[in-house]
Amino acid sequence: MDRTRHTFPVVLLAAAAGLSGCTLAPKYERPPLPVTDAFPAEAAAVPAAAPAAKDVPWQEFFTDARLRSVIDLALANNRDLRVAALNVQKAQALYRIQRSELNPTVGVQATGERHRIPESIGKDGKASVSSTYTVGLGLASWELDLFGRLRSLKTRALEQYLATEEARRGAQTSLVAAVAGSWLSLAADEENLALSKGTLEAQGAACELIRKSREAGIASDLDLRQAESQVEAARASVAAYTGAAAVSRNALELLVGAKVPEELLPARLVAVTDPKGLSAGLPSDVLLRRPDILAAEHQLRGANANIGAARAAFFPRISLTAGLGTSSPDLDGLFKSGTRMWTFAPQIVSPLFASGSLFANLKVSKVDREIAVATYEKAIQAAFAEVSDALALRTTLVAQREAQDALVVALEETLRLSDARYKGGIDAYLPVLLAQQSLFGAQRAAVGVRFAEQANLVTLYKVLGGGV
Repeated sequence: MDRTRHTFPVVLLAAAAGLSGCTLAPKYERPPLPVTDAFPAEAAAVPAAAPAAKDVPWQEFFTDARLRSVIDLALANNRDLRVAALNVQKAQALYRIQRSELNPTVGVQATGERHRIPESIGKDGKASVSSTYTVGLGLASWELDLFGRLRSLKTRALEQYLATEEARRGAQTSLVAAVAGSWLSLAADEENLALSKGTLEAQGAACELIRKSREAGIASDLDLRQAESQVEAARASVAAYTGAAAVSRNALELLVGAKVPEELLPARLVAVTDPKGLSAGLPSDVLLRRPDILAAEHQLRGANANIGAARAAFFPRISLTAGLGTSSPDLDGLFKSGTRMWTFAPQIVSPLFASGSLFANLKVSKVDREIAVATYEKAIQAAFAEVSDALALRTTLVAQREAQDALVVALEETLRLSDARYKGGIDAYLPVLLAQQSLFGAQRAAVGVRFAEQANLVTLYKVLGGGV
């Protein structure tokens, strides 16, 4: 009988070890891709030998040294990215807390108690004072995870931690792309501002020349007024792009989270990447590696594991509380012979009636999984659309840039010929005015197209899950 009593705890521990790997969670199966097997035909124009975005660190993708320095500043100072990193640390700590539930908690406890026994119940009708001192090493209510409830909760916490880490990685990729886009926007504004200032200077010189010609009786009042209108239009453009550049700079510094040194600011648009470009690859290779989709899948895995915890709640819970120590009525006799004591208190709690809460909790966990599936599929569909849009614009923007550059060259020649005809007395000033307006508009449009082309490359890098 005594032997059985002493071996019972060992049997329980062995049973716990044997069943510790069991859970009641359903087997996880990744949902099929809710998109077609290939990107649209526009992707065929992407070079087959080009590297994949995920294999190209941003330091190699963004080739301008000033831009790389600005991105480094943003990664060090951006508050949103800092919050994302702190969320990862928080999720990691929560996972460790949940994982620790699987292991017993052992602690040392020392207690001292003194109480007075009144005369009414004392021996021989006399009051007395009783003392008890105890020191023990104990096991505090350790739940034997026979049905995998704690293990399922640990898995859910792990998946939430991994999802948070992917969210941080996605935040970093988004920040890099946003800083690059804002930096390019500022570069486009600065280039347009320089173009406007150059136009204002040229128009001012032409207007002064016509004014002198008017005073000499060669040019007409109409010619002078037309020239002055061009000067004022150029002055308005300078003011507009001065404000736009200031706004773009403020937006860039907000992303960076610090003042951007003057030497790191752009003066004109530059290429952001190697002309070899990037390879889109297949949807399954691209989309399933994006941080946002990986985060959605981890959330789905966590919801799947939570079903196991909800199922395990229907079964009994076995908890162990045990202690080993010494007890004595005198403080100086605590560690003498004959004071050894121990306790062992297993507890089994089994649900009998819970007013349907257990079934409702299981239903909630299953609905949460279906919500996670829908969220995962929506993330994939949104990613597929983003990549398709970026690929569709890629080749058309190249064609637009080439056509716009050719238009600028043609209008420069038109302006030269119109000016020569006016100075030769063949035509009035109006053809020169129209040529100047057309050229200035085409030059600004060329800047806009080149900016759109570079911004598209940044977007494509981001939506393809660019490397960090």
